[in-house]
Amino acid sequence: MKQGQKVLLGVSGGIAAYKACALTSKLVQRGYDVKVIMTEGATQFVNPLTFQALSRNPVYTDAFDEKNPEKIAHIDLADWADTIILAPATAHLLGRVASGLADDMLTTTLLATTAKVYVAPAMNVHMYDHPSVKTNLKTLEGYGYHFIEPGDGYLACGYVGKGRLEEPERIIEVIEQHQSKEQPLAGKKVLVTAGPTIEVVDAVRYFTNHSSGKMGFAIAEVARQLGAEVTLVTGPVQLDEPVGVEVINVTSAKDMYDAVTKQFNEQHIVIKAAAVADYRPKKQHSRKMKKQDDDLMIEMERTDDILKTLGKLKTDQYLVGFAAETDKLLEYGQGKLERKNLDAIVINDISEEQNGFKSDTNAVHVLTNKGFNKAIPLKSKHEIASQLFSIFIGEMSGDGS
Repeated sequence: MKQGQKVLLGVSGGIAAYKACALTSKLVQRGYDVKVIMTEGATQFVNPLTFQALSRNPVYTDAFDEKNPEKIAHIDLADWADTIILAPATAHLLGRVASGLADDMLTTTLLATTAKVYVAPAMNVHMYDHPSVKTNLKTLEGYGYHFIEPGDGYLACGYVGKGRLEEPERIIEVIEQHQSKEQPLAGKKVLVTAGPTIEVVDAVRYFTNHSSGKMGFAIAEVARQLGAEVTLVTGPVQLDEPVGVEVINVTSAKDMYDAVTKQFNEQHIVIKAAAVADYRPKKQHSRKMKKQDDDLMIEMERTDDILKTLGKLKTDQYLVGFAAETDKLLEYGQGKLERKNLDAIVINDISEEQNGFKSDTNAVHVLTNKGFNKAIPLKSKHEIASQLFSIFIGEMSGDGS
């Protein structure tokens, strides 16, 4: 976090709410602009006037209390915040947020924001260890939320163990360290393509491929976590849209070509992970073709080569291609790297079951035009994406990887 950054503090109803007062004060002292949302339960522990005095801003407690008739308060706050901190985050709040509920000012704002969210849980040690709480934490992690682990110590319930809200100084320290180390792409624009394309034959038939979009979506999610402004151009997939990412949905190879070339000039990094059709039917029928007794011949024509076009258009963009191969991986990958004027190419052997389009794991080989050559063994696609960005960022900075 940088001085002057806008911090929205969400306080829920636990005894640890008193620590949120100290957290508010310390954030203000460090130069942050702080606004506070309190749940109804939180107001039973701390008076809203306390947070108003400490933050020097209005405190929000009621989703129906519109202080400015020209603005919708929860939307305005959601857009205003650079960073959101939930402290303390009770088991009840975690459950509501993980379920996507919007039944008060805090949960409604959380659904509407694209800001980075940090969660500092606080609850009884057995509650924190309950399977439902663990499930909710895992769900929120999947949404891109970050967690500040509760400390060990004496709890208000009399137990001694894990569940105590981390100290305010430590909460700020963890967030500042995370944002300073984990956002090397802050201020950068990243374009990612993902998924298959669909090429229409007639009113009911089309050609496509097995791409699930999982690798491209993982790359977009990691780019956003690293601080980039991310645009994801995706063909038809069955995946949830990444939080905080601009998504452009396309269908055909031509749709993707048009969307990508339109966005290309303003990007810093372009990663083309989509499996785009190389051919499409030369003629598309608006009505269903009826079955004939004889064999059917469909004449195909080449689609525009998106990656080759970008290689010709690029100025200072870092351009990455993907190659799904079944044999001669390095030979074909190196050829594509040179032929299409890429900065890097990521090659994966789709003949291996765990590396296939629809799997959650992948194993890849990375080649760059600077001679970098590295195999990344089988990992989750999210982990692969993180390692790829380590390589790309190192290459762009000239520091290696």
